[in-house]
Amino acid sequence: MSGSQRVVFITGGGSGMGRLAARNLAGEGARVAALDVDQAGLDETAAGHDGIHTYPLDVTHADAVEAAAKQVESDLGPIDRVYNAAAIMPLGKLVEQESEVIHRIMDINYGGVVNVTKATLPGMLERGRGDLINFASMAGWLPILLMGAYNASKAAVVSFTEVLHHENRGSGVRIACVCPPPVATPLLDQGRETAWPKVLDGAPPIEPQEVLDAIEKALEGGELFVFPGRGTSLSWRMRRFFPDLVWSMVHRTEGW
Repeated sequence: MSGSQRVVFITGGGSGMGRLAARNLAGEGARVAALDVDQAGLDETAAGHDGIHTYPLDVTHADAVEAAAKQVESDLGPIDRVYNAAAIMPLGKLVEQESEVIHRIMDINYGGVVNVTKATLPGMLERGRGDLINFASMAGWLPILLMGAYNASKAAVVSFTEVLHHENRGSGVRIACVCPPPVATPLLDQGRETAWPKVLDGAPPIEPQEVLDAIEKALEGGELFVFPGRGTSLSWRMRRFFPDLVWSMVHRTEGW
């Protein structure tokens, strides 16, 4: 993001992708609001970075998100860019996963995107400028055994963001839907600690910086969907045109 002193609103700022984005942008001179339920993680993100300001936030509470957005704009100024990066990733067979967990995944991964978008996008639309970056996943396009709840949450983000983009074309606000393959962040640990699909071991996770670089390139090129990583867009095409073949490969790899 070119230019200094812009105001950036980042959920999931206490670790992983959100932390790296916050540090990168603060290093470029932006005023960064990092938000997360994990205050210790936020403190670690902000350590040594004067441009990062931390705010505790549970993105599942719409009123709290609205209040946080107003507080950030009062403290730092009008929001220029939003990263919807808050997410959880417990995995498991759908009939065995607790219903509470399934709903929690949807509430955070999709509901959080909705809440933050509703709280921040109107202001950017009114000003006629800004960037809204919603983190979906290749999991939103490519359903996998043991990932059903996570797949559903990210598929919801894909559809929500696609329609949002088309409803606001020509507004001056750039909207991006980020769909990476597995990324080397702590989020993957939640999956490994619950139920890990063998198919995810087919290639090493890509690095977070590769995702952030792909976002910048896509925004500059006016692209809605961001598919970071080598072969990611090919996987998207395979799922779209040959779904039965993809499922056959998945069942063969998992052995059931």
